[in-house]
Amino acid sequence: MPAAETQRWPALMARAQAGDRAAYNQLLKAMVPAIRAFARKKVADEALVEDVIQETLLAIHRVRHTYDPQRPILPWVAAITSARAIDALRQRGRYQEVPDEELLNLQAAEYSPAEDPQELNGYLQSLPVRQREIVESVHLREQSLAQAAAETNLSVSAVKSLLHRAMLNLRKLGNGNHEKS
Repeated sequence: MPAAETQRWPALMARAQAGDRAAYNQLLKAMVPAIRAFARKKVADEALVEDVIQETLLAIHRVRHTYDPQRPILPWVAAITSARAIDALRQRGRYQEVPDEELLNLQAAEYSPAEDPQELNGYLQSLPVRQREIVESVHLREQSLAQAAAETNLSVSAVKSLLHRAMLNLRKLGNGNHEKS
């Protein structure tokens, strides 16, 4: 990020704090590349980086009144971004690897819990609500991950994670019932 660019940010923030919406919009748009760079230092997954950017922008919006325009702004933005990245990693699970859509579809094809629709419905009803909604969207209504994300107001990475957990839960349920037979 060019120093000349970031040197304008404190003045834009001061104007924004005074109620100048145009300055505020200009500032937020200018900050996105820096926020992305800070987020990428902590997060490898691009979908999660985009989530961190959005969360950082929301956090900046919530705490903008605390910024002192006499102080450097870049460390302030970096600290907020770092905190949001850490929160995102904690929420997701630092070492959790979320399979991509193709792998999730292979897992679903490999796991067929029931030929009987009533048995399948029983399995689905045993899932937590959000997991069930995602399975129904992606595997029963054949929506893409992006479509399911838009429909549920979640990020694509959150949909992947929910779908992965649902497949694991269904596999456990199916194995448990087949072992009892």
